[in-house]
Amino acid sequence: MQYARFAAAEYAAHTTMEGLCMKLLLCRTIILYLCVLFAMRLMGKRQLGELQPEELVSTILISNLASISIESEDVPVTASLIPLFLIAALELLGSALSFRSQKFFNFLSGRPKTVILDGKIDQNALRMLRLTTADLMEALRGKNIFDPREVSYAVIETNGTLSAALRPEKEPARLADLQLKVTHTNATIPFVLDGQVLEDNLRWCGKDRAWLERTAQANILLPQEILLLVGNETEDYFLLKKERRATVHEGRK
Repeated sequence: MQYARFAAAEYAAHTTMEGLCMKLLLCRTIILYLCVLFAMRLMGKRQLGELQPEELVSTILISNLASISIESEDVPVTASLIPLFLIAALELLGSALSFRSQKFFNFLSGRPKTVILDGKIDQNALRMLRLTTADLMEALRGKNIFDPREVSYAVIETNGTLSAALRPEKEPARLADLQLKVTHTNATIPFVLDGQVLEDNLRWCGKDRAWLERTAQANILLPQEILLLVGNETEDYFLLKKERRATVHEGRK
């Protein structure tokens, strides 16, 4: 009898300890997530493919530091937070110095490298960048360029992307070149995305919430029932309503 009570008490204590460990893990994860998010916002907003080398290194280090405190309960959260914000501070300092000194920027990020000039591929530049011809052709195809002879000037930027300018005779004709009169209109922009109204875009095109509600009513909809609404300063627009999700009963019919 006493053994059964002891076993039950031990099981209850073990269950309580597991619950506390789980709660502690959740708290540590949330704290580190918010701190990493804050640090990344401090470092600025870039697309992943546009990261400079030092920014990519900082991102990898920050993610590794955060995972250490999440995976190991013996490591205090501050052991990750202090170096995390130190890396973010170093990144901010490096960015500030890069703005002030081109030499420092070149030291951290390198320099753009010309790989095509007047239709001729610079093979030495490709070797220095450790790029194959296949890599170069893939990057050109991403710019809708399939013949390197059409390129006047192509550069590999410090973030690894390719910038290319076509030869003048290969440039597509523009309306200005054809001397055609064009009625100026603003670009078509979204007014509603997934039921969320973009007030700034409405104001930029000279519209307001009342116009949106009239447009929704004309289509027998509520604004929150609109999946996508795009337009410009004219009365022309494109509207797509949300599809109603099929219920279990509808699926059985």
